[in-house]
Amino acid sequence: MGHATEDEVGLLLEQMAAGDDTAAERLFPVVYGELHRIAGRLMKGERRSHTLQTTALVHEAWLKLCPQKDVTAEGRNHFLALATRAMRRVLIDHARRVTAKKRDGGERHSLLDTVLEGWDGDMGDLLALDEALDRLGEEDETLRRIVELRFFGGLTLEETGAVMGMTIRQVHRRWTAARGWLRIQLEGEADAS
Repeated sequence: MGHATEDEVGLLLEQMAAGDDTAAERLFPVVYGELHRIAGRLMKGERRSHTLQTTALVHEAWLKLCPQKDVTAEGRNHFLALATRAMRRVLIDHARRVTAKKRDGGERHSLLDTVLEGWDGDMGDLLALDEALDRLGEEDETLRRIVELRFFGGLTLEETGAVMGMTIRQVHRRWTAARGWLRIQLEGEADAS
């Protein structure tokens, strides 16, 4: 299945906003392939025995996102950004449950490199990134959204620019700034451990 068109998704989103209860049911198969691709990128660093699989991530994010009547998306790209955020929340919630069970206090090594340059499935690193992203969002919401779209959504610079209404150069500059900020935050946490 290819990419859903902006018009196709936009029409279904408008119908959802207008109260059409069947629009969400019709939207899911239209965007499923793209949601699965995003989830696949998020899950690629996971170990094979991970208890949360790609398809389950898609479905859990969908359940978080679509029953909400106040979710309004301004087209395909915006909807995919919202879906990416929902997947992030699902992964973070899952990581919290897993680490609450383990509480192993393991060593954190070069968290930013591990997390942003090829996450190896360490739940502690993912939780540290989530907490740092929340702090980043308090300082600069745009930087937080760019990291969320690039890391969690797997979007390219061009795709992120389309969602954010920015040029590739602007996204690249802010992506670099966000990574620098996160490196300082995450390495500070590793040193404090």
